[in-house]
Amino acid sequence: MAEAQTDQTEPKRLGVVNQLIRFVVIGGGCAIIDFGTYSLMLGVLGWPVWLSRGISFVLGTSASYLINRKLTFQGANTGNTKAKAGGFALVYIVTFFVNWGTNQLLVTMTGAEGTPWLVTLCWIIGQGLGTLINFVMLKWVVFRE
Repeated sequence: MAEAQTDQTEPKRLGVVNQLIRFVVIGGGCAIIDFGTYSLMLGVLGWPVWLSRGISFVLGTSASYLINRKLTFQGANTGNTKAKAGGFALVYIVTFFVNWGTNQLLVTMTGAEGTPWLVTLCWIIGQGLGTLINFVMLKWVVFRE
């Protein structure tokens, strides 16, 4: 009976598919924060692509960290949490440059600035690449479950 009680107090481990689903759903919400900020700064405030993308990425990423840490990766709250936060920051710094760089490269190569649908497509491609890198690195490197 003590064994059954122990099972109830330990958090249930999510499988990879469930984690991926949560990560994508949470990422979708954070992408709305990111893209909304990006669109506001770019379209309404008239800020340059590189600055708008940088700030929007930081806001979306911060939301992603806070939510995924609680709801997706149980390994986030075990072991050396300061080291995991540092690992998370390192992953997102790398992802920032991949995401931002991909966006900027595509905008420059296609001449997308001033063409909303093409700017959006460049954002989607950069975001998709960043999301893939994030899940793999967070799951198997930072939060090692």
